[in-house]
Amino acid sequence: MTLKIAIVGCGKIADGHIEEIQKMPERARVVSVCDQELLMAEQIAVRYGVPSHYDAFDRMLDAERPDVVHITTPPQSHLFLARRAIEAGAHVYVEKPIALNLADVRRLIDLCTAAGKKMTVGWEYLFDPPAIEMRRLIAEGVLGAPVHVESCFGYNLSGPFGAALLGDGSHWVHRLPGKLFHNNIDHLLNKLVEFVDDEQPKVTAFAYALREKRFGDARDDMLDELRVTVQGARVSGYGTFSSHARPPGHFVRVYGTKNTLHVDLTSRTVTLDAAPRLPSAIGRVVPAFDQALSYLREGGKNVARFARSDFHFFSGMNRLIGLFYDSITRGAELPISYRDMIRVAWMMDEIFRQIPQEKART
Repeated sequence: MTLKIAIVGCGKIADGHIEEIQKMPERARVVSVCDQELLMAEQIAVRYGVPSHYDAFDRMLDAERPDVVHITTPPQSHLFLARRAIEAGAHVYVEKPIALNLADVRRLIDLCTAAGKKMTVGWEYLFDPPAIEMRRLIAEGVLGAPVHVESCFGYNLSGPFGAALLGDGSHWVHRLPGKLFHNNIDHLLNKLVEFVDDEQPKVTAFAYALREKRFGDARDDMLDELRVTVQGARVSGYGTFSSHARPPGHFVRVYGTKNTLHVDLTSRTVTLDAAPRLPSAIGRVVPAFDQALSYLREGGKNVARFARSDFHFFSGMNRLIGLFYDSITRGAELPISYRDMIRVAWMMDEIFRQIPQEKART
């Protein structure tokens, strides 16, 4: 079965979705794109050879009858668009965050369940090669029992996305309840819930801004540094979101009863912390060389992936999309459970309750 795919929202991330879908032509094809700005829809359709484009979502649903709709619009529209797509008979892939709060996430899950449709969310980093390797090592018992996990997600306010929201006081990010955090910390929290299995662990959060206030509008209300602690019954977690630490980090450290794993999603390496195996001073010299050899091996693996043309920026997205399509066509398990979607949404609500930012300006 070749799935008919429609994309709504023709911003930059939509390019990534279309490119990855077009790598699996035997499984799916993009039949249409839609954006409120018709020119945006037309441009991406021409760029990727998509047969049709629209500026009215309902008209696209009625005319194209897609099997799956990828929603790549700002989060404020996710609930409405996903609901309409489900009602029209489509499965939905929703970019993060799924919706603005837990209640809306539950509403979408209930709609999918009632309609016999499926939904996933764009947590593509969970499916990058380092994350897959991490789970393999854990399954083999290398880590032992997890006792603590650290998740770090860095953001560059000087980069193209950061510059866009700092350059425009009416940018949609400033109208989110959690502003900058709301659009990004899915990637921080979804790595914690993988190990902290509690339904509602104890969450403590604080946040602040390191930027100087200089705009006199919604941009000055935006906090840019966040710290989160999570206390479960058996595993604890710590999350760092930083807009100022350099280089911007994106990694996970998992502390176990046998070993500690460091998973770097930027350099795509998975290493174990080296432990002394020899006595006295010699024992403190050798681990540095063991660590160097670990990174050398990881570098070699990345070179091999590059040589196989398998070292892509969106490799995790490609795997996530493929697994989601398998859940639709073959009845396979969803790649991301509704339970984890709910737990992350609950954590986000709790964080924003603890660190309220000034009411978003309209």
